[in-house]
Amino acid sequence: MRTSFSIPDEVVEEFDQVWQEQELENRSRAVREAMLEYIESHSRLEETSGDVVALVAFDYRHHEVIRELHAVQHRYQDVILNTSHTHHGEWCLESLFCRGSAEQVRELTYRLRDFDGVRRVKVMVIRDSAE
Repeated sequence: MRTSFSIPDEVVEEFDQVWQEQELENRSRAVREAMLEYIESHSRLEETSGDVVALVAFDYRHHEVIRELHAVQHRYQDVILNTSHTHHGEWCLESLFCRGSAEQVRELTYRLRDFDGVRRVKVMVIRDSAE
């Protein structure tokens, strides 16, 4: 199937450099692998239930979304136990240490992905040892 995407030039350039360094056959192969990795990661988050401990990390352009991100974090303050924030130029990296229902952590993760100013959101989910 042929399809098209709108992706910033600098992301495509970096992607091309990585797949070529890995000596993959072509860009299509690299995109397929990236999509499969995304599906696997997303499915794990969807399939998780019960109480979890999770680390949610994301990077974003501070000036574009800081107020909205603070509002989201306040909304989920019952599952966010700790935050860590660092600056790198106009970009910020934030990590949220969470404990609570998988449903709430999932909602928080999806809510963070809603903003154009957020570049990516990564989640590491660990089942709560109390189960």
